[in-house]
Parts: sequence; C-alpha cells; structure tokens
Amino acid sequence: MRDKNDLRRILSRIDGRGYPAYKDIRDEYDFGEFVLHIDHVQGDPFAAPSRFRVTIDKSVAGFPAWADSSRSRRIAFGDFLARAFGSAVDEVAKGRRGSGKSGLIEIDRPRQQVLDRTAAIAYDKEIEARFLVGLPAAGRRVLAREAETMLFHEIPSIVDRALTARHADLARLKDHVECAEDQDSLRDRLNDLGLVAFVANGSVLPRRSGVDDRPMSNGHVVEFKSPPSLEVSVELPNCGTITGMGVPQGITLVVGGGFHGKSTLLNALSLGVYNHVPGDGRDLVASVSGTVKIRAEDGRRIEKVDISPFLSNLPFGRDTHAFSTDDASGSTSQAANIMETLELGATCLLMDEDTCATNFMIRDHRMQELVAKDKEPITCFLDKANYLYRELGVSVVLVVGGSGDYFDIADLVIAMEEYVPKDVTAEAQRIVGKYQAERAAEGGETFGRVTNRKPVASSIDPSRGRRDVKIDVKGMRTILFGRQTIDLSAIEQLVSSSQTRAIGDAILYARERYMDGSLTLRSILDRVEADFKTEGLDVLSRRKLGSYAAARRFEIGAAINRLRTLRVK
Repeated sequence: MRDKNDLRRILSRIDGRGYPAYKDIRDEYDFGEFVLHIDHVQGDPFAAPSRFRVTIDKSVAGFPAWADSSRSRRIAFGDFLARAFGSAVDEVAKGRRGSGKSGLIEIDRPRQQVLDRTAAIAYDKEIEARFLVGLPAAGRRVLAREAETMLFHEIPSIVDRALTARHADLARLKDHVECAEDQDSLRDRLNDLGLVAFVANGSVLPRRSGVDDRPMSNGHVVEFKSPPSLEVSVELPNCGTITGMGVPQGITLVVGGGFHGKSTLLNALSLGVYNHVPGDGRDLVASVSGTVKIRAEDGRRIEKVDISPFLSNLPFGRDTHAFSTDDASGSTSQAANIMETLELGATCLLMDEDTCATNFMIRDHRMQELVAKDKEPITCFLDKANYLYRELGVSVVLVVGGSGDYFDIADLVIAMEEYVPKDVTAEAQRIVGKYQAERAAEGGETFGRVTNRKPVASSIDPSRGRRDVKIDVKGMRTILFGRQTIDLSAIEQLVSSSQTRAIGDAILYARERYMDGSLTLRSILDRVEADFKTEGLDVLSRRKLGSYAAARRFEIGAAINRLRTLRVK
C-alpha cells in the first residue's frame, strides 16, 4: 500500500498531460484514518466515471456494536451509510469542474426501500463505501490541482461526515436498524400466524405521485385502521406490540368504488416484501416473501410453459403442456406469468383486475350460453383460484370491482371506502345466498400440474460483437443482454435500477455456475439466492462494484423467462 503523499506526487507529475495519464494513480493509498482504493480509472472525461472505494477500520469509525449485530441490522446499517455518504456529497462536493464528468462524486443512493446493496458494506472488521469519481480535465488534459482538491479535501471530508460515528445521528441510526429488524421479524412471523400480509394501524399507504414514492403529506391523508374483525397484534423485538390488519391465507377480495384505495392497498402489499425506511408510512406493512404481483403482458415471449391448467383445446392442436409463442395474448401471457411464478415457488399471488385480461378472469353465464366450453380454450381464473389454494397452498389477493361472481370463492372480502378498509365478508355471503349463481363452473375439479423446466445454457448468450460478455441496463425496466433486450416493464415489484443491474449479471452467473442441464430453473435460483446470502452480491463480478442491489428469485426468473433466445427442456 502506498502513502497518500505518493498520490500527491503522481498528480503533480501528470498535471497538464493527456487524460490517460490518470491511469498512473490506480492503486491503494493510506490516508491515515482510511484507505483510498482507486480500482478503475476512466480513459476519457466523457467515459463512465472512475471507480473508487474507501475502507475504514470499525475501531476508527467508532459506530456502536448494535448497529450491525444481526443480518437485518447489517443490511440496514449499510443502507444508512450509503444515504449518509450521498448527503455528505451534496454538502461537500463542488460539482462540475471541467470537461465531461469532471468533478463528479456519486454513490448509489437508496430510495424508500432498504435493500442489501454493495454501495456501502459493513464487514466484520471494517466499513467499505464504493462510489464513482469523475476525474477533472480541461478538454482532455489532466487538471491535477482540481483532482487534488477532490481527493485530498472533498473525499476525506465526505468520509469523515458519513463513515464515522462522531458526525452520525446515532438516534436516527438506531431507529433505522431497529425498524428494519422489526420488519424482517414481522415478515418471518406471518406464516405462523396464518397470514399472507399485515398492515399496521397508523400506516400511510398513498404516495405523493406516480413518480414520487414518498408518503403523501399534503391534502387529506387517511391513516390506515384495521376492521375490528381482522385486527391482529404482533410482538416485535424493538417497537414492542403493534396492532393492525392481518390478511389471512386463502382467497381475499378487495372491493370498493373507484378512487377509494383498492389499488393503493394492493401496491402496498406488493412492496411489503421489502423493508422500508422509518417514516415511509409502509414501514410496518409486510407480505410473505413468496408474494408476486401478476398481470397480463401482451406481446411477451413464452418458452415451453405448461399453461394447461388454464388453456387447452387450442385451434390447430397447439400443445398447451409446453406452450411457446413469440407474441403472447393477454390471456396466454397471464396464464404463463402465473405458471412461471408457481414454478419458482410463489406462495401468494396479487392481482388487480385493471391490469388483467378480462377473458382470463371471468366468463359469465351469458357468454357460456353463446360460446360453448368446447369452443372456448380458456378456463378462467375464477374456476381455478380455489384449487390453487386448497391443493397448492397458494393464496390470492384480488382487487375486483366488476364481477360479483368472485364472491362465491372468497374466504374474505375487504371493502375500501375512502381509504378505510371494512370487512364485508358476511354481506358478500348474504348476496351469494340471495342470488343463485347462473354460470357453470368450468375446468374440472383440480388445479392441474406445475411443470419444472431446465434452461439450456447455450441459449443464454451475453456476447455482442467482439465482446464475449456485454450486459447493461437502461433504467429499471430494461436489460441489454448481449444482442437481446429484456423487457421488464411488467415486473412491478422492481424498485431500483441497481436490482436490474444485479439481475442482468445474475443471469450470467447462474448460466456459468449452475446451468449444466441437470437442474431446474427453481433449483438454479435456490443456489443463486443461497450464494447471495453466504457470499454477498460480489459473487456477481470480479470487480468491486457499488451498483448492485439484491433482487428476488422471482424477478431474476422473470428476466430469464423474458429472454427471447431462451430454450428449456
């Protein structure tokens, strides 16, 4: 390891030279309280910024031992440090100082969710932060004095403010890590309580806007209050006993008029698989980890998925036990989305009729009269949902406002009225008894089989041009995988482009490590998830990247299933 004065001398030597001279500073430097690692130096001021890391011994950082005393706390502590680093950058860094990205200092900044990230990591003996630096240039010539200001003044000040306890709000840190630990504890207890989800009284579910995920603060904000019949109390390790609405296992309908909060509740449940920051309003909303939101997805590719529980007797004898198409319809895509999710081990499905295929969800008695079942390939979800739960143990939470036929199979009916939930199950059952069902049940007396598939490794090709591996992301919804584009616009439980980046590299990791032709996709993703937990997200790259956030098996599997070159056995 070199001394920081060596770095100063190198900068003085390369001042005014061509930008590639910055390559000489790549190394590790002892700054006393911390070590500065310069892992990668950009070749041009307009290229992707340079990759830097700082490591600081925990005894020097001075944070209390309780900050990362459990896995939940360790992840939340890293999240807290990344946020603190970003805030310190805003306070200290002067911003642009030359051509291109000159003067940039940036870290992967978390939003409302607390995810396992590589931006800031708490190890056993040290803390590490990974960030990007735009080394300054005039045109394409080194600006050594500006670089010296960044490396010897701004970065040390940021490290001092963000990564040491002497400047930290320890009360806020304590709240942050305890909140995450409570949410994990709550989520872990749901199954034993016979629940698929829980929403604490006092939660604030509405968001500020479609592009601002923070809690609504202006206007008429309604705090969540459970109906008495659904109220459950849970003891958590830090905040003690909390009370709220428990959503039981089984078939739950969420009904009510437009703009009364049905979809808002469902969206909160869909993101209840993640921890949230204190004060988010959803920081005591939890869903079982196997919760997946399902929708129709016109135009997606499907590769040999067994959709026979929902579709059979297709025209021209097309096989639905291993169904493939390059351009799925609404109904076939929704069927495939369900079956692929079940294949990966989902335990609760969320659906909103607004984003579902109508003919997949319901076929009323008049349509049954007009089009006989032997002429209709689709068995609607209404006729399969009960078997899905009774046989496979997979619960369903469905937002529905257009078909009372679902009352026949519901275990629970929640009505949202001005964002206030009410248990109207008894009223729905009274209506069922009052009006005899006119439609006939279709689709047999069992759900059908869930078929496991084995991906063919050679069909997953990340190469592009002369490069054996070229994987990139465009925002949160698009992965550029070799010559293919993977569209994740219908995967609604993604919350960070850092997850998307991890997914892209996880596909390659899974192919190289586990796709030997003998393992099913579920078994492969079992192993990938286990590696994430035991070895961390750094298994995805030989480089020390600060731009990964953990993604679930369901989102990784969804990306693999949407790779248009995928072939399976």
